Amino acid sequence: MKILVTGGAGFIGSNLTKKLIDRGDEVVVVDNFNDYYDPKLKEDRIKIFLKGYKFKLYRGDIRDQKFLDKIFKKEKIDKIVHLAAMAGVRYALEHPNLYYEVNVLGTQNLLDLAVKYKIKNFVYASSSSVYGNNKKLPFSESDSVDNPISPYAASKKTNELQAHVYSHVYKLPTTGLRFFTVYGPWGRPDMALFLFTDAIIKGKTINVYNRGKMSRNFTYVDDITSGILTVLDKNMAYQVVNIGGDKEEKLTRFIEVIENNIGKKAMKKLLPMQPGDVPATVADIRKLRKLGWKPTTRIEKGIENFVKWYKEYYKI
Repeated sequence: MKILVTGGAGFIGSNLTKKLIDRGDEVVVVDNFNDYYDPKLKEDRIKIFLKGYKFKLYRGDIRDQKFLDKIFKKEKIDKIVHLAAMAGVRYALEHPNLYYEVNVLGTQNLLDLAVKYKIKNFVYASSSSVYGNNKKLPFSESDSVDNPISPYAASKKTNELQAHVYSHVYKLPTTGLRFFTVYGPWGRPDMALFLFTDAIIKGKTINVYNRGKMSRNFTYVDDITSGILTVLDKNMAYQVVNIGGDKEEKLTRFIEVIENNIGKKAMKKLLPMQPGDVPATVADIRKLRKLGWKPTTRIEKGIENFVKWYKEYYKI
């Protein structure tokens, strides 16, 4: 198969690209290398992490339909994994229009081209943030997601609605994966694990929101990519599926494991809840388990792998 991976220089996208090539698929990567975080990390994922891997790389923006159309015309793509997006709850509160343009209009462009070029399956990134402040835990796909509390969450909920329309009207197979707190080597600098590791190593204070009273299903990046491959191969008519770790972890425990791996205690600044954030995101993953997937990496091993990568990458 020839797979288009949008956001292929990103954290999940680069890991997925490697897995696809390892199993014999051809990969076409689209990424605009924007400066939401240091583009050098994206460049290094391509140059270092994916060194020796053969794939086509197109530098451009998913908001540019003409640019995308040329790629579809030339590459004869079979399936799409759409990961390109403006990510992050907090940044979205300051730049809501950007999130609408990239996440909603960009996805619309790709759905249109998927129909035009008869794509066999369209898998895309949704997010656990669509559940908003739902009180019932764990979050299940059958729960209401009508009350998002950030522009980012609203854009991801919109992607699910867009996909439903295209599955219903044009019979395009679509699967949205609601990611739950992804972490691992080559991760994004705006995510908790990176921020905490960086600060603790440098002797800086870490900001701990909701005074540490948070819990998450932290999901290791290898478990995420194996889940993407699972649904990519199924070609389901229309699905939205949770993908998360199988153990609810307290934020305090997460920080403790980082401290143990660095060999240094964190200096903590306990702060109230951030706007747009939620105290707990816990996934009901039975739906994806029934398709043959299961998470395999606990935070103890996953954080160890990240800290080792961080020290190697930054030569510490």
